[in-house]
Amino acid sequence: MLPGQDILNVPRRTLDVEDYIDILRRHKGWIIGPTLACLVAGVVGAFLWPDTYRSSAMIRVIPPQVPDRYVLTNINQDIANRVNSIYQSITSRATLTNIINLYQLYPRDRKRLPMEDVIEQMRKDVRVNFVSSQRQSAGSALQAFEISYSYENRHLAQKIVTDLVTRFIDENIRSRASQSVQTTDFLKDQWEQRKRDLDTVEKKITQFRIANQGRLPEERGQLQSAVSSIEGRIGNLNSQISRSNQDKLLLESRLNILKDQLKLASVPETSQRAEAAKSERLALLDRDIQNAETRLEAMRENYRDTHPDIKRMISTISVLKRTRDNLRAQEEQQAAAAAKASEQQQQDQTQTTRRPSRETRTLEAEIQTLQTVIEARSMEIDNYSKEMQGAERNLRVYQGKLEGMPTGIAEYEELLRERALAQTKYEEMNLKMSQSQSATDLENRKQGETLELLDPASLPMTPAQPNRPMIIAASAGLGFLLGLVIAGAREMKDTTLKNLKDVRAYTHLMVLGSVPILENDLVIRRRRRMAWLAWTTASLAGIVIVAGSIVFYYANKA
Repeated sequence: MLPGQDILNVPRRTLDVEDYIDILRRHKGWIIGPTLACLVAGVVGAFLWPDTYRSSAMIRVIPPQVPDRYVLTNINQDIANRVNSIYQSITSRATLTNIINLYQLYPRDRKRLPMEDVIEQMRKDVRVNFVSSQRQSAGSALQAFEISYSYENRHLAQKIVTDLVTRFIDENIRSRASQSVQTTDFLKDQWEQRKRDLDTVEKKITQFRIANQGRLPEERGQLQSAVSSIEGRIGNLNSQISRSNQDKLLLESRLNILKDQLKLASVPETSQRAEAAKSERLALLDRDIQNAETRLEAMRENYRDTHPDIKRMISTISVLKRTRDNLRAQEEQQAAAAAKASEQQQQDQTQTTRRPSRETRTLEAEIQTLQTVIEARSMEIDNYSKEMQGAERNLRVYQGKLEGMPTGIAEYEELLRERALAQTKYEEMNLKMSQSQSATDLENRKQGETLELLDPASLPMTPAQPNRPMIIAASAGLGFLLGLVIAGAREMKDTTLKNLKDVRAYTHLMVLGSVPILENDLVIRRRRRMAWLAWTTASLAGIVIVAGSIVFYYANKA
C-alpha cells in the first residue's frame, strides 16, 4: 500500500481461476451446509407431501340420428355452452356437498376448514377439457371432452370420475328434454293465441255478412276485374293504333321518297341535277329523322324504353341516320372529284341521259304496293278506333255499377285483410309447433344429440403430484446457490491478505520470502476432529430425517 493511501478505498484486484478455487476451498463449509440443509428439507417436503392421483374419462358427442333437414332441433346451445352449463350445475354447492358426504372426501380438511372451502377445493380438482380431432373420412370434427378429478386416493378418484360422468350424461338428457318441452309448450301457447285471433276475425266476417245479406260487396271484385280487363284492352288498342300510325308514317315517308325518285327518273338530268336530287333526298331523310324523333319523344311519355314500339322506333331512326350518313359520305366524295371532272362535266353538259325504263317500272310497282299497304293500315286504324270506342262505353257502364255499390265495403275489405293476415300467422305457427313437437319426440326417443362414454374412468397407477425428483433437484440447486451467495458475501466482507498475490497487489512491494503460519499440532488435530464430528452429526441427522420421511411415506401408502 502506498503511503497516505486510504485502505477503505483500495480497489480489489482481478480474480483468476486459482483465486476462485481458493475461495471455494476456504468457504466449502458455507457452501456444503446450505446445500445439505435444503436437500434434506426438499426430500422431507417431497415425501411428506401426500400423493395426488388424477383419474379421467372421455365423453364424446353423438350427433342426432335424424338429419336436420328432416327434423329441426329445439336446442339453440352449441356443445361447448351446454357442457359448461352442465358443469356449473354439477359443481353446484348442493351436488358437491352430496358427493363429499357420500364418499367421505377430504376428511382432514373438513375437520379444520369450513365446508365452503372444502367445496371450493373440490371444484378446483374437477376439470373439464375439450378435445377435437379431425376425421379425414367424414371430413368433420369429432367433438369430445374429458372429465378428470385429482385426489389422494386413486380408487376414490376413479369412483368420483365415474359418478361425474353419469351425472353429466343424465343432466344432458334431462336438460335437452326440458328445454325441448318448454319450447314446444311456448309454441303451443302461441299457436292457440293465433287460432283465437283467426276465430275472432271469422266471427266478425260472419256477423257482417248476416247484417248485409243481399248486398254484400263480393261482386265488387268481379266488377273490378272486368274494369281492369277493359282498361287493359283499351291500352292494347291504343298501342295497336299507335303502332299502325307509326307504320303508316314510315310507309308514307318511303312513298314520298319513291315518288321523288320516279320524278327524277322520268326527266333527263345533268350532273348538277343529280347533285340537286341527292341534296333533296338528304333533306327528306333529315325531315323523316326529325319526325321519327318527335314521335319517339311522344311515345316515351307513355311507355318505357323496354316497350317493343320504343325499340322498333329506335331501330327505324338508326336505319334512317345510317342512310343519311352514307348519302352525305357519297356527296363528299363527289365534291372532291368535282374539280377534277369539271371539264368533262362541261363537255357533257348538253348530253342528257335517261334511266332505263325498267327502273321506272320497278319504282311504279313499288309505289303502287306501298299505297295498297297504306290503305290497309288506314282501315286497320279505323277498326281499332271503333273497337276502342265500344270498350270505352263498356268501361263507363261498369264504373257506374261500381259507384252504385253500398257503403261499408272498406270495412269488409279490412276484415278480409285481417283474416288473411291471421290465417298466415296461424299457418306459420302451426308449422313451427309441428316441427317442435317432432323435435320433442326425437328427444324423448333419445335420438337427438347425446353424450356417450368413450373411455371409462381410469385407475391411475402413478401419482400426478408431487414430482418428487423435480422437487429434490430444485431444493438441492437452491441450497447450492444459497451457499454460493453466503460464500461470496463472506469473501467480500473479508479484507485480509490471503496469499502472495494480494501482498504484491496491495503493497506494491517486492516479496523476498514468506513464513508459513506456525500452529500447535494438538490444536490443529482438535479443530479437525471437531469439524469432522460436526459434519458427521449433521450428515447423520439429515440421513435420519430423510429416512424417516421416506419410511413415513411408504408406511402411509401401504
